[in-house]
Amino acid sequence: MANHKATKKDVRQSKKRNERNRYYGKTTRNAIRDLKAITDKAAAGKELPEVLSLIDKLAKRNVIHKNKAANLKSKLTKSVNVLA
Repeated sequence: MANHKATKKDVRQSKKRNERNRYYGKTTRNAIRDLKAITDKAAAGKELPEVLSLIDKLAKRNVIHKNKAANLKSKLTKSVNVLA
């Protein structure tokens, strides 16, 4: 265990950040799953901007890499556009 004050604080901060990142990551994954389950194009089109926004926020916070975010957004947009 850490002995210095600053190191103890860093451990607390990193634990807090880790929990926050896990929460936002899981929330985004669930939103992606729900978007993929939608079969109606209008409903999916309405939901898409919100999910893309969540993905952008993850990339901004460095929870996921910016290229992974771009790939996810591209795949989701294609899948929504293919819906009949």
